[in-house]
Amino acid sequence: MPHDHHHHHDHGHHAHDHAHPPHDHNHSHDADHLHSHMHHHDEAADLQVLAQQFIDGFVQAKDKTSYLKLAGVPFERAGAGGAKALKLVDIELTTDWQVGTASPSFGSRELSYLPFPGEMVRERTNMHFVYVSMDEKSTMDLRDFLAQRKKDIDT
Repeated sequence: MPHDHHHHHDHGHHAHDHAHPPHDHNHSHDADHLHSHMHHHDEAADLQVLAQQFIDGFVQAKDKTSYLKLAGVPFERAGAGGAKALKLVDIELTTDWQVGTASPSFGSRELSYLPFPGEMVRERTNMHFVYVSMDEKSTMDLRDFLAQRKKDIDT
């Protein structure tokens, strides 16, 4: 029995006839059936894994310049006006510890805050590429670089 979806993907409902039990689509997708499309959260999680692997490789690399070249990190990029090239001068690694979560509360301007118990506290290391010119300083987040690389590869 065909059914309508408010999100876009193919369940294979074509010219063939098959049994499909009726069910409500106002449910968690994890509960009733599986979907093969990737949600934004999954993409962000995948990007975080790639970033962590990139950082681990960079830290362990004996020749960090070669590692960056092999990864396609630009050593020069256009500045804000596009006229002057910015030069890569620093790699920054920062460590953040997520100790809780905050989100908008329903019907209120207050945040709903949930501090994590000790075993749920998570470490995240981020990398930034620092570019400079005589007039400008710019940083590029590793996740932005990886997302652009993925986009370039996918097209």
